[in-house]
Amino acid sequence: MKKLFTIYLILAGILIGLPLLGIWISGENLQPYLQFPPLTHDVQHAPFSWPVFIGMALFILLTIAPFLIKIVRTPLKHSSSSPVRSFPWWGWASFLFGLFFWIIAWTRFPLFNAIQPYTFTPQWLAYIGIINALTYRKKGSCLLTQNPRHFLLLFPLSAAFWWFFEYLNRFVQNWSYTGFPFHSPLHYFISATLPFATVLPAILSTEEWLATHPKTTAGLDDGPVLKIPAPKTAAILTFFISAIALFLIGRFPDQLYPLLWVAPLLLILSFQTLSNRPAFFPELQKGDWRSIVRFALAALICGFFWELWNVHSLAKWIYSVPYVDRFHLFEMPLLGFAGYLPFGLECAVIAALLNQNLTPKSTKEKPSKRK
Repeated sequence: MKKLFTIYLILAGILIGLPLLGIWISGENLQPYLQFPPLTHDVQHAPFSWPVFIGMALFILLTIAPFLIKIVRTPLKHSSSSPVRSFPWWGWASFLFGLFFWIIAWTRFPLFNAIQPYTFTPQWLAYIGIINALTYRKKGSCLLTQNPRHFLLLFPLSAAFWWFFEYLNRFVQNWSYTGFPFHSPLHYFISATLPFATVLPAILSTEEWLATHPKTTAGLDDGPVLKIPAPKTAAILTFFISAIALFLIGRFPDQLYPLLWVAPLLLILSFQTLSNRPAFFPELQKGDWRSIVRFALAALICGFFWELWNVHSLAKWIYSVPYVDRFHLFEMPLLGFAGYLPFGLECAVIAALLNQNLTPKSTKEKPSKRK
């Protein structure tokens, strides 16, 4: 356990230290990147560019098109499904709770002035309750009911996880917050940490709900087999490329900002291989892409609701994205939604790390009783 802690401590140091090291070597002042609260300064990003927009759009389409074509062309196999249960009472309670705070978030009733900047957390707690209730209705269990202790651990892990992306945003400054009154650094920390804590539970719960609908990943259990001939060599190469990207991200934010969502994932994947830890997504070696697609889609679904509830809220975030800042859906530039796809995989990896380190060995070794 001590060795494992050391490994993760080194990984955290690499992820946090590389962007700062790049700024320090360039001779810039580090103070703006270390201040707290992390208030984003106004930065003049590169203007909209049609060639960049078209190039990125084509890359995104070419990446996701094979999966979409496979899903659409694959007929759903008929299988005996368990009877649908009634929607649980706590699901209805979550719906009413969320509806109330949605109304508060998008209106300006003087009676609710004190809570209007803080509606994001209750809305997402409601979403988590609803999506778990939908899963429970479908299969009789869900993340919330299967292992409440493990589920609760996702919340503090999620807060720390998203604070890391807030830290990386200091170097690219693609989003900033407005309308949020903070009275002290401690007030800011608590008020921000609470909504950050809902990210992982929401995405993992959505992924589980998607798994109850086989059509969302139909045919993806028989995809291309992903076997890397020299995994250690590939991991070393991936590690250095990702490390260089993080090192340079603060010096070339307009050019490298998409790597904010990709480089940390690749670093963790390569670090896992180099430290002889279990591989993430081992099912890819058998051609099964269902899990990886579900996590990407779960993040995209959650991203839609994040942006939806944000658009008319009092305390909200706005975007400033180089080259592609046009054709907005809510506050988000249309191509920006593609960032949710790799982010979903990062959520899967972080959740897998939690499972690997908290699941007792005796539990891991028990054969599955599922048929």
